[in-house]
Amino acid sequence: MGFWTFFEVASMPIVQVLLISVLGALMATQYWNLLTADARRSLNKMVFTVFTPSLMFASLAKTVTLEEIISWWFMPVNVAMTFLIGGILGWIVVKLLRPKPHLEGLVIATCASGNLGNLLLIIVPAICHEQGSPFGNRDVCSSVGLSYASFSMALGGFFIWSYSYQLIKQSSVRYKALAQAAEPEEVPKEVNKDFDANAQTQLLRGTTDDQEDVSVLVASTKSSSDPECQIIVTQASHLQTGKESFWKRSLEFLHQLLEELLAPPTLAAIVGFIFGAVVWLRNLIIGDSAPLRVIQDSIEILGDGTIPCITLILGGNLIQGENTTLSNFLVP
Repeated sequence: MGFWTFFEVASMPIVQVLLISVLGALMATQYWNLLTADARRSLNKMVFTVFTPSLMFASLAKTVTLEEIISWWFMPVNVAMTFLIGGILGWIVVKLLRPKPHLEGLVIATCASGNLGNLLLIIVPAICHEQGSPFGNRDVCSSVGLSYASFSMALGGFFIWSYSYQLIKQSSVRYKALAQAAEPEEVPKEVNKDFDANAQTQLLRGTTDDQEDVSVLVASTKSSSDPECQIIVTQASHLQTGKESFWKRSLEFLHQLLEELLAPPTLAAIVGFIFGAVVWLRNLIIGDSAPLRVIQDSIEILGDGTIPCITLILGGNLIQGENTTLSNFLVP
């Protein structure tokens, strides 16, 4: 097989994606006005909750067995290495280009997780169905390739929520801190209506709980004339705050992992693995003689809508960014 044959096989899936994306872009224009922002948002929710889980379950339950699950031990390692190498490259980019401090985590997270996404679900079947594909039989290539892509997406979602999301969250916290430092907000004041106030009482006092806590802490430290006592109180307060923040971050991290495991695509991948590994469950829905094969057929029909919907949304989002860029350029 020559170079141009390989080039044709490799380029045809890209051309298919571009054609469907152009259609989605045209549908998102003001002339057609079919894929508006609200329509894309609703369609994206349907893809996330219905179409993509159906595709994952159908492909995994049909092709994956217990032996294959054991033999796929390298896939979590590969995905983890992808995030590790991407994170290292992102760190190098940050050190070389030196972006703003609140953008460093975003750059590293983008480099770490930028190579994983829904495009595998589009590219893999298109390559398998091309004549002259080097991956053998079309049906076997498509089913096994979709299983690989579905498992990679499930693993990628886990790493995105456990690693990339934390980097982006830190960048968001740093950005808000810098914004507050640049433009400090004034604490709302109210008139002190205490009738027992004397000449030494302030006429205005803050209303926030944080300010009251600070006032109490300052009063307690000032009441002690021993400097060592003041240092001990300060260190104890910092230690207690550090412990509370550690447990709070740990609980938030576990909560995010639980949400990711309960997300429809990840949950569908887990259920698909269970049905593929357990023989009697597999025989219920997989095969021409399966008593509940109509369930698998219905799920496959729903899963077939994943690829065109994702590609149309991609084109609509691209035209939205182009319109925003042109409007920002043209409007003085």
